[in-house]
Amino acid sequence: MGKHDKVIDAILRGTSDANIAFEDIRGLLVNLGFDERIRGSHHLYRKHGIDEKINIQRAGNKAKPYQVRQIREIILKYHLTSE
Repeated sequence: MGKHDKVIDAILRGTSDANIAFEDIRGLLVNLGFDERIRGSHHLYRKHGIDEKINIQRAGNKAKPYQVRQIREIILKYHLTSE
């Protein structure tokens, strides 16, 4: 199991939304084919075929829990897997 698969697994389990590293989320989204744009502290992600825009920010070195939940919903809705 690769690093991105472990991050997806942690997100989908939903037991530690407050304990997902920001850089792990960022790397996962890029690996899933999202285009990244950074505007100040906001990291914005878009992907063709996905209606939702993803906007994440750091909370220390972790991702914000509500943003992890939003990413989980998108992964489940669009059946995204690590490439």
